[in-house]
Amino acid sequence: MNFKKMKIWEASFELVEMIYKTSLKLPKEEMYGISDQIKKTSVSISSNIAKGCSSLSDKDKTKFIEMALGSTFLLETQILICKRLEYFNNEESESLINEISLVQKLLS
Repeated sequence: MNFKKMKIWEASFELVEMIYKTSLKLPKEEMYGISDQIKKTSVSISSNIAKGCSSLSDKDKTKFIEMALGSTFLLETQILICKRLEYFNNEESESLINEISLVQKLLS
């Protein structure tokens, strides 16, 4: 992996860690709902980046990077839902949204 790709992957990995730690604050009844969804979505971002970076063809690289970017927007929506439902406070939500925005910028 080259340096730029590594920076993108590291930012996405940081996002996964943030999501897992923050999701511990979600109500127990959301364990198989939004909690599960935001964790899966965050993991798919870094996983698609890794898959794209390891692909040999430019077409495959582009496809996986686009999938990762799409997942960032899904995750952003899910975080906004958690904020609206008051599962996350403003500081937690803003921190996550800022990290998502960084990953989106690096992927674009």
